Amino acid sequence: MKVARVYTPNGSLTKSISFGTPDISIAMANDPRSDRCEEIRRLRTELMLRRESHDRAEVISIVSAKPQEGRSNVAAELAIGFAQTGARTLLVDADMRNPTQHQLFGTHDGPGLKQLLEDGHEPVLHQLQHFPTLEVITAGDTPTHALELLSSYTLLRQIERWRESYQFVLIDTPAVSRWSDAVAISDAAGRALVVTRGGHTRFTDLRGLLRRLAATRCRVMGAVVNYF
Repeated sequence: MKVARVYTPNGSLTKSISFGTPDISIAMANDPRSDRCEEIRRLRTELMLRRESHDRAEVISIVSAKPQEGRSNVAAELAIGFAQTGARTLLVDADMRNPTQHQLFGTHDGPGLKQLLEDGHEPVLHQLQHFPTLEVITAGDTPTHALELLSSYTLLRQIERWRESYQFVLIDTPAVSRWSDAVAISDAAGRALVVTRGGHTRFTDLRGLLRRLAATRCRVMGAVVNYF
C-alpha cells in the first residue's frame, strides 16, 4: 500500500490518498469477464437509468437483513462498476460494527468516517490504481456510539457535500436485524438497495427489513439476490 499526500498551491495539506489492491473476492477487479461481473454491470445500468438528477450525486445505502449476505462485496463491486464508466464514485464504509471495506481494498482503516463525524477530521481517501475515479472512505476506529454518529446532523451535511463532489455515492451499512444504523443511514441517503443471499435470507427477515425502511424517507430501488 502506498500513501500520497495532496497539497494546495500554498503548501497546506488538504487530504491523504492511499492506494490499495482489491481482494481476490472482488470479481469486478480480478475477473471482469465472469458471469458475476455481467450481473453487476446489469445492476449498474438499471441504477443509472433510475438516476433522478445528473447535476448531483445519487446516494444509495446498501442494506441487508443479516450478516454474511454479501452486502459489502456487492457495494465494492458496484462502486468499481460505476467507476469503470468514468463516473466520479465514492464508497463509504458506514458499517462501524464490523467494517470490511479496508480489507476488500487492501488498505488500512483510518482515519475514516468515525473521525469525520466525531471530530471533523478529513478522512483518508483510498484509491485503486486502475480506477482513478473511485474513492473509498473506510469506517475508521470502532466507536462506542455508532448509531448516534450515524443519526447526527453531521452525516446529513457530509452527504450533501458528497452530492456536490461525486456522481454516485454508495454507503455500506451494518445488518438491519442486529442494529438500527442502516435505517438511520438510509433515511439520510434517501435511497436504498437491498441485498439478499439466495438460499440463506429468510422471507421473515426480509419483510422485517422492508418494514423498518418503510418508516423512513428512503426509497427502496430494488433487491439483489446474491449467490456465492
